Amino acid sequence: MNRGAFRSWIIGLLVVLAMVALLTTFMNGQPSPQSGLTLSDLARDIKAGKVQQITVAGDDLRVRYTTNPQQERITRKEHSIDLTETMRRLGVTDAQLVAVKLEVVAPSFWTNWGPLIGSILPVLLLGGFIFLMMRQAQGGNNQAMSFGKSRARMFGGDKPTVTFVDVAGVEEAKHELAEVVEFLKEPEKFIALGARIPKGVLMVGPPGCGKTLMAKAVAGEAGVPFFSISGSEFVEMFVGVGASRVRDLFEQAKRHSPCIIFVDEIDAVGRHRGAGLGGSHDEREQTLNQILVEMDGFDTDTNVIIIAATNRPDILDPALLRPGRFDRRVIIDRPDKQGRRHILDVHVRGKPLDRTVNLDTVAKLTVGFSGADLENLVNEAAILAARRNAKAINMKDITEAVEKVTAGPERKSRVISPQDKRIIAVYEAGQAIVRHALPNCDPVHKISIVARGMNEGYVTSRPEEDRTMTPKAKFEDEIAARLGGRAAEELSFGDVTVRAHDDLERATKFARMMVTQFGMSEALGPIMFGEKDELVFLGREIGEQRNYSEAVAQRIDREVQRIVNEGYERARSVLTAQREQLNALANLLLERETVDSNEFEALFDQQPQAGMAAA
Repeated sequence: MNRGAFRSWIIGLLVVLAMVALLTTFMNGQPSPQSGLTLSDLARDIKAGKVQQITVAGDDLRVRYTTNPQQERITRKEHSIDLTETMRRLGVTDAQLVAVKLEVVAPSFWTNWGPLIGSILPVLLLGGFIFLMMRQAQGGNNQAMSFGKSRARMFGGDKPTVTFVDVAGVEEAKHELAEVVEFLKEPEKFIALGARIPKGVLMVGPPGCGKTLMAKAVAGEAGVPFFSISGSEFVEMFVGVGASRVRDLFEQAKRHSPCIIFVDEIDAVGRHRGAGLGGSHDEREQTLNQILVEMDGFDTDTNVIIIAATNRPDILDPALLRPGRFDRRVIIDRPDKQGRRHILDVHVRGKPLDRTVNLDTVAKLTVGFSGADLENLVNEAAILAARRNAKAINMKDITEAVEKVTAGPERKSRVISPQDKRIIAVYEAGQAIVRHALPNCDPVHKISIVARGMNEGYVTSRPEEDRTMTPKAKFEDEIAARLGGRAAEELSFGDVTVRAHDDLERATKFARMMVTQFGMSEALGPIMFGEKDELVFLGREIGEQRNYSEAVAQRIDREVQRIVNEGYERARSVLTAQREQLNALANLLLERETVDSNEFEALFDQQPQAGMAAA
């Protein structure tokens, strides 16, 4: 339970106790239903012989009468005055007193102290309640006054938890940042030569590629304090808070110099000024202005290095990127095959691996994976191994984890009618055969009609090597492969279904990109058509501005249609020539649900069988 909830419970308890104490005091102050007896009445009744017994408990007197011994009447005598002496004053003789049974009992704690406690306790509880309320209000004021304080978390440099050894797959970035480490360790070497170390380092790369991890590794290698904060933590709803937090952060950094300030997702406050809806966002721009002043102010002797990370460098304000501020840009991109191999070595530390695991093969299967994706892959493989009560992770666990990460978990429990299942099998078989036949498509790794994620079935094809350039022939073959499933449906059933929706969308998008962005159309030539409209304030593309005439738009549409139709005809011709393999693969999928690359290749090594059943 946090301190705020605990304090609320205490306040509530004090309120309840105060109400109970007040109620108790009120009840004790009221006469009992059997009271109302005065000492004069008691003396008169003793004289008349009506009193049987008197029980004395301190100053309280409980009187029983001979007429009704079960009923008691209560009265009180004066404090420290003897009852016998009081009765004698009221005219009761000793003989009359002897006739009454007199019993003296020790008074209870509540009898002696109850009235005092009942009168003091409500005052104490009320005072405690007021005190706690004042403390809470004071704490709220302190919290309000602390809005301008920096939210940065400081990590000491004496016990580094992350070093360059823990970062793999980004060797060039390591070399760039090693100079920063060397400057923090030996600044005199640079100062003697008149060199100026970059004031800020901007790390740019897709999400999950290790930008934050790299910043921690720099701090760990340098052995200096490390201040970490997110760009969104500067800005609040109150004007001036962001700028105040920036000033406080840099003041803390100067006190702990030399040190590193790491600002994650700096695009949250570093966007172009004056680019928001309605002109600008004053609070965000004030925060950005303060960052600019602190990074390149009059005080340039402090050994404070600012490292920032973003995956949108195109929307940052130009003043942030000029020399003297973030004048060094380090690219941390998705790793290549060798980088993925090194990253896997880092993430499999401490995890038992079976002999069947070949990390080189895993690195080959994970083209396009980031460092975070690879970490998630190894973790999913470990979970799958634990699920089957294994002592080590085998290769099957890793390949299953690859498919789970890319396509989603299996949904074997989904009920599909036999007719729909056959349509899915024919569709996936058609796409796989077209991919196998066209030279520029990636090799087929697996075909399955088991639902994964949102897909009813899937064909997994993985490139044999990393590719940075995509030729025109690759786009054309990919379009034909995307349309292979629809062509297989038409050939096998004489009709088509909505199964091809996603592939049609992807094929059309590829064709339009070839025409309008990459200049791959012979009819229109090497020209780029259209300009992207983007709101920097939102950080996303909202549309395309047409910088061409209506006649050109019609030519673009005709060219896109031609490319897609030609791809569809290529897919039909491939499937017509390999109709026997199409039927065989569809039947095999209906029988086994999943076909791997070896079984798929075997279909083309065998001679076509004449009696093969038609789909």
